[in-house]
Amino acid sequence: MNYLDELIKTVKILRSPNGCKWDREQTHQTIRQNMLEEAYEAAEAIDENNIEHLKEELGDVLLQVVLHSQIADDNKEFNIQDVAKMLNDKLIHRHPHVFGDIKTTDTKEILANWEKLKKEEKKDRTKTLDGIPKLPALLKCMKISKKAARAGFEWKNKKQVVECFNSELEEFKQAKTQEEKEDEFGDILFSLVNVARWNNIDPELALSKANAKFIKRFNKLEELSEKPLNELNFEEYEALWSKAKEMTKKNRE
Repeated sequence: MNYLDELIKTVKILRSPNGCKWDREQTHQTIRQNMLEEAYEAAEAIDENNIEHLKEELGDVLLQVVLHSQIADDNKEFNIQDVAKMLNDKLIHRHPHVFGDIKTTDTKEILANWEKLKKEEKKDRTKTLDGIPKLPALLKCMKISKKAARAGFEWKNKKQVVECFNSELEEFKQAKTQEEKEDEFGDILFSLVNVARWNNIDPELALSKANAKFIKRFNKLEELSEKPLNELNFEEYEALWSKAKEMTKKNRE
């Protein structure tokens, strides 16, 4: 059985006059947030290395694609076949080293050529950083940094990247007004993303791990505390935090 065809048929029925009232009422705008949430849940499954969970969440992401395509089909705009054709054509066009005559196995060359072909496809976007979508700030920063680097706007070595970070940190320390502090702090974050990129670190993933680690330690601290947290003084907090840190570190090992 071709379950993809069955899924498309099921969504079509759900959107039909005899289908589900909720599904019929949806528009691209009303389920926009659903698309974002499902993508994040799939990413979470990847972070957890939970393959069964990932299989489920990828299904939810696929549902969003099929549902949006059916909404467009109902509006006589496009259908799921148009989506698949556009994607297939794009993949073939952007991989001339596989489907064409270009000979290269170097990843950097492949990415550079990808950007060149992508720019040619989107003729209305003439600037390197045009077309970057609305993403969470940290993800968008990494995308901007990568695209600028591929265009040749790049440091010579890691030392220069770290020096830039230190320079931004000093400028932050010298900032006087709240506006200046906010501006310089943004520059610190941007320079840190460059440090991450140069060290092959995904800053979004690194921060997600740091968040999870903090939550785990703080939860352990709360378990260890013999009185409400708002009654702890700084020294008590510090002692409990050190103990919680050691205990969660042992569990990780």
